[in-house]
Amino acid sequence: MGSQFTTLCYVEILGPSPTRHDAARAPLSAQRSRVLEELQRSVAATTVDELATRLNLHANTARKHLEALVGRGLATRTPAPIIGRGRPAWSYAAATGNPEPDHRVRDYAGLATALAAHISRTSTDAEADALAAGEAWGKALADGIPAGSATFARRTVVDLLDKLGFDPHADPRATTVRLRRCPLLDAARAQPDIICPVHLGIVRGALAELGGEPARAVLLPFAEPGSCRLHLHAPAPRTDS
Repeated sequence: MGSQFTTLCYVEILGPSPTRHDAARAPLSAQRSRVLEELQRSVAATTVDELATRLNLHANTARKHLEALVGRGLATRTPAPIIGRGRPAWSYAAATGNPEPDHRVRDYAGLATALAAHISRTSTDAEADALAAGEAWGKALADGIPAGSATFARRTVVDLLDKLGFDPHADPRATTVRLRRCPLLDAARAQPDIICPVHLGIVRGALAELGGEPARAVLLPFAEPGSCRLHLHAPAPRTDS
């Protein structure tokens, strides 16, 4: 299990967004969502070069995303103070009145990052311990919900993920789910070998509590632009007799 989390989670242009978008409009790309998220987290307006440095983007790429956000009314643009010669620069800020990140989740992310770092330092098998912690969490979340069929269990897990802020989009039988947001995205980027197994553990723990098939849950972190992919009905693991 080790390599899938560590390798895939560092492909930053892939995967979900932490930003809450207006559902009435077309979703932003994963990278443009990161730009908007950075603007929403910034105390002051930022220039193209400042944002490009913070997000490790080429200045032209950063400018393209910023201008697109201005065009959609998600950001504002004002002249920056003129320093030296050259054409005037622009400063950008997140527009008010638009969906913003859930700051309660943002605060929790700091704690999750600290706990992930602690597990990483002290555990001899960090991923296994993270998975076990997630399973306990998932069982607690599903506690009190009557168990049902495997399909019922999968659909209930999708509902739980929605309440946790993952913005899941599932097929009709809830066998494949696209997780379009991550409530702990910063923590997942910093400690993918811990945070991603915790999320998989939540799913497996809830499935076990609900009468589902936890062993068939497989998480592919940062699998595609705009989402992680969760399989709740993957082929059953082989058991050698």
